[in-house]
Amino acid sequence: MKKEIHPKYYNDCKVTCACGNAFVTGSTMPEIRTELCNKCHPFYTGKQKFVDTARRVEKFQEKATRVAKTAAVRKGKKVKKATAAAKKAKKVEKAEA
Repeated sequence: MKKEIHPKYYNDCKVTCACGNAFVTGSTMPEIRTELCNKCHPFYTGKQKFVDTARRVEKFQEKATRVAKTAAVRKGKKVKKATAAAKKAKKVEKAEA
C-alpha cells in the first residue's frame, strides 16, 4: 500500500442514532450521527414511521384532504347519472304500485 494516501481508520467510531441508540464500530470517521438504526427502523420494528425531512408527507396529506373536500362539494357526471337513475327507478316503482 502507498503511504499517506489512505484516510485514517478509527477502530472505535461511535455511532449515535436520533432515537438514542449508540454503538461502536470501525470507520474512517471518528463519530457518526444517523436518523435511523436497527432499533427504530420500520423494517426491523414492524411499526410504520414516516421519515419526513422536507415535510413531504404533511404536504401530501393536506393536499389529499383538500381534494376530498372539493370532491364532496362537486358532483361528477357519474354521481349525477346514478342519482338521476335512482330517482327514475323510484318514480317507476310508485307508478307500478
